[in-house]
Amino acid sequence: MIIKIATALLLAGVGAVWQGLFWAILAIGVYISFRILDFADMTSEGSFALGGCVSATVIVSWGWNPFLSLLIAVIAGMLSGVVTGLLHTKLKIPAILSGILSMIALYSINLRIMGQANTSLLGEKTVISEIKGLLPAAKDMGIKDSSLQTMVCIGLGLVFALLVIVLLYWFFGTEIGCVLRATGNNEAMVRAQGANTDLMKILGLAIGNGLIGLSGGLVTQSYGYADVTIGVGAIVIGLASIVIGEVVFRKRRSFARKLAAIVCGSVIYRIIIAFVYQLGLNTNDLKLLTAVLVAVALSVPVLKKQKVKVRREV
Repeated sequence: MIIKIATALLLAGVGAVWQGLFWAILAIGVYISFRILDFADMTSEGSFALGGCVSATVIVSWGWNPFLSLLIAVIAGMLSGVVTGLLHTKLKIPAILSGILSMIALYSINLRIMGQANTSLLGEKTVISEIKGLLPAAKDMGIKDSSLQTMVCIGLGLVFALLVIVLLYWFFGTEIGCVLRATGNNEAMVRAQGANTDLMKILGLAIGNGLIGLSGGLVTQSYGYADVTIGVGAIVIGLASIVIGEVVFRKRRSFARKLAAIVCGSVIYRIIIAFVYQLGLNTNDLKLLTAVLVAVALSVPVLKKQKVKVRREV
């Protein structure tokens, strides 16, 4: 009995790893807007679903290559970020409200793109099936097809996560990237130096939502379907991954390590969720569990500071 439970938990944990890697790209996109730009961007839920809907549509309806569909998903996500940025910078709509407006509009746009509430990718080519086609058959390798699929997903997730970290580390080390980071820290100072802070905000939101769109495309192809509601709660999931990564990996200094901590935080979050599911959690309580995890993670540093303060006073 114990062996069966341990095996089930192990399999659930392995399956949670590749999900965590795919969702980590969403968390990095949320990190750019919330942490770097200090912009409460609510577009995430809409742009995540947009990436999935666009990716599924170009595969099913147009027969395009699944890898090319991910590029289209990135572009679509970037456009949604640009719209949010324009609403905020040009029309002077508050940050959180401009994101909400884009999120609401994207729900209808996603329905228009697919023509229905969901689209199945069953029997269609995906990035997973394309890579599996390049490898020997699971029988020839002496493993189950599901195990091969999991291995491919983990490998693909690692490649995309590493690629995103490397590209962002390079970009934010450039002059434009430094100005973008400075805009989130001190907008008035950057404006005083003659930089266009409005353009920097639009650029940052475009990059963040582009990554979120990419994550939506990857998750959709790995799940085998696209749904207009797949992005519900995406912001909370992204924030949970960020907070868990920051709490667990506190001694991080370089920007690359911060991004790597977010990826690890996303994987840890998914593993926790998978284990709790194995213990019999009702799926309706998932959002409640996520909220509790974020609250606990945010409380840990505060409680530690209070504990140290009490010790010093004593």
